[in-house]
Amino acid sequence: MENRKVYLDKHTNLLQLEEHMYPLVDVEKPNVFRNLFSYDEIPKIAFNDRIVPHSMPEEIWITDTTFRDGQQSRAPYSTEQIVTLYDYFHKLGGVNGKIRQCEFFLYSKKDRDAVYKCMEKGYQFPEVTSWIRASKKDFELVKDIGMKETGILVSCSDYHIFYKLKMTRRECMKHYLSVVRECLETGVSPRCHLEDITRSDIYGFVIPFCLELMKLMEEYQIPVKIRVCDTMGYGVNYPGAVIPRSIPGIIYGIRVHAGVPSELIEFHGHNDFYKAVSNSTTAWLYGAGGVNCSLFGIGERTGNTPLEAMVFEYAQLRGTLDGMDTTVITELVQYYEKEIGYRVPSRTPFAGRNFNVTRAGIHADGLLKNEEIYNVFDTEKFLNRPPLVAVSNTSGLAGIAHWINTYFHLPKDRQVDKTSELVEMVKSWVDSEYESGRVTVLTDEELLAVIEDSSRKLGIEL
Repeated sequence: MENRKVYLDKHTNLLQLEEHMYPLVDVEKPNVFRNLFSYDEIPKIAFNDRIVPHSMPEEIWITDTTFRDGQQSRAPYSTEQIVTLYDYFHKLGGVNGKIRQCEFFLYSKKDRDAVYKCMEKGYQFPEVTSWIRASKKDFELVKDIGMKETGILVSCSDYHIFYKLKMTRRECMKHYLSVVRECLETGVSPRCHLEDITRSDIYGFVIPFCLELMKLMEEYQIPVKIRVCDTMGYGVNYPGAVIPRSIPGIIYGIRVHAGVPSELIEFHGHNDFYKAVSNSTTAWLYGAGGVNCSLFGIGERTGNTPLEAMVFEYAQLRGTLDGMDTTVITELVQYYEKEIGYRVPSRTPFAGRNFNVTRAGIHADGLLKNEEIYNVFDTEKFLNRPPLVAVSNTSGLAGIAHWINTYFHLPKDRQVDKTSELVEMVKSWVDSEYESGRVTVLTDEELLAVIEDSSRKLGIEL
């Protein structure tokens, strides 16, 4: 106890007593936390009520994996599509570069062509980074292309160490450290992807491994990043939950006990249990500088943390968008639909076609009187998407007029009202639908067909 160092914590500005070192705990049999993860039962969330403090970094940011993890669950993007999306990310991230990085595959000529073209843009942000196999040949490829950083897969749960890699923890750590050293020898900064961390022995393997990585960083004077990968979405944000499922506990352990600075910690979440967004926000709150996302959450299985969600999480936490241009999200939706052929699910927050559409008749009445009653914020200002009222038998002439004006973005001098002949014709069709026994609201496609037919008969153009 007498030899332990007293130091000033930069986050709390309180004197702290240095924690004891955490050596590798080598085990003969894998610890797969059967008490939490019994495969024939639903995983359990247990608590020990050990609370760690919030420690939001001075600066936080977003990184993107649309071109890496996002491409593992869909048809590959073309080179042209990747370059166009990269332009959109630059615009969305704004003048302060809040979307800090985009990661790319390098395996195919198409991937490398996209990398070269994106790098030719000369943008400071998002920085172009890669994800490669852990081999000397791939490290040299990264260096030859001119990248400063690359991701390396370093799976850290006993599920992977024992069952996939067929190694012991000691053998695995030795292998990983040799690979990271090879990367550092080429002058490239490694980003270590700690796969399956929420089923890992945090203090028996993860913390000792991160301590060794920090020693390598000090030796080579090249940054070594830690990506906290909740690969299976088991992480939880609840205070007092036990590790390895506790995101606060994991981030705290890596930051405080392994000594990894916040700017080198990044969280990568999956949405298997609907917790990708809350876990990513929690990682920020407890000391991770970055959260890794994919656009619209497109990724393996249930997907990654949606990038657009974290843009709005950032604004809610910081009280500012810090220059991010959220209208680009709507432009991206339109690009995916028209050019890529992908339709964002209609109820997706901020991006889906119906996310700010009011359908219940009594809600529609309130929205027509004052849109703040049923709209989350000024969606027209931030997303170029005014709130819509779905048309039903209770909408009336005013509701139909509102739908036409907002859907077609009609300027004031061209807007229709409830006395408009077009509105009356549409209302007549709506009434006939419900008189014949219909009980559901009308779809956009149905309304557009009727409006187009009525406009043609009246000789008007919207």
